[in-house]
Amino acid sequence: MNTPRLSSHGAEIPVIGFGTSQLGNCGEIVAAALKVGYRHLDTAWKYGTEQGVGEGIKASGVPRKDIFLVTKVSHEYLRANAFAKSVEESLERLQTDYVDLLFVHWPAIDGTPLAETMGALAKAKREGKARHVGVANFNIALTEEAMRLCPEPLAVLQAEYHPYLDQSKVLAFCRKAGLIFMAYCPFARGRLFGDPVLGEIARKRGKSLAQVALRWLIQQGNIAPIPRSANPQHMAESLDVFNFTLTEDEMKRIFALKRPDGRIANPAGRAPAWDKAP
Repeated sequence: MNTPRLSSHGAEIPVIGFGTSQLGNCGEIVAAALKVGYRHLDTAWKYGTEQGVGEGIKASGVPRKDIFLVTKVSHEYLRANAFAKSVEESLERLQTDYVDLLFVHWPAIDGTPLAETMGALAKAKREGKARHVGVANFNIALTEEAMRLCPEPLAVLQAEYHPYLDQSKVLAFCRKAGLIFMAYCPFARGRLFGDPVLGEIARKRGKSLAQVALRWLIQQGNIAPIPRSANPQHMAESLDVFNFTLTEDEMKRIFALKRPDGRIANPAGRAPAWDKAP
């Protein structure tokens, strides 16, 4: 199937990606995801899944050029030399010469100057090791600074987003800045699955709750969610969200689920000062 794409600075990103965080030795899972139609794969050094993703791509028989492959350099490796080495090692594990998108995974916590990290990120792009670059888990102020300091244009901000977390301020910033918002934890790590409002809308629509949650994200525009599952049936379901539209009222009801304590990925000592929604 041809998943719709989002564009930024020449990057053409399939709207729905396949997340691999916590999937461990995931070669067979990734091959299965490619088989059901995913063409956007998200990994990171920190996930320990790059090896599996590389093996899954090889096993799938899907040509590398047809896959939008994403990885991330962890906060331990943000000095220029360590950054370059981390990129090399990621490419080896992924068994590829380049990734389509390279992220800085979290902002520095050891005082590494952002200018040095952005220089290293741009260098990876100029050397052809990354086609496009972006930042993950940066707040608005840090993203603005990163855009100012990076010699290459940033295409994407990746951050957590689901109905329990109000990201309206960050989304408005991304639209204005020309950044695609890539949404991880779209199901709030499973917390959504017992939600009565989402459950009711799903039943009424004859869809799964996961499909409703993904549709809500996609319908807002400029958002690429990256769901994760080891179950081929659930994988396929998550791709099948382009044949229905939520009503304005349904969208509003889901927006109303936001909570002050909705954030999940918030590692102490590593997370920046998050932007509070208006």
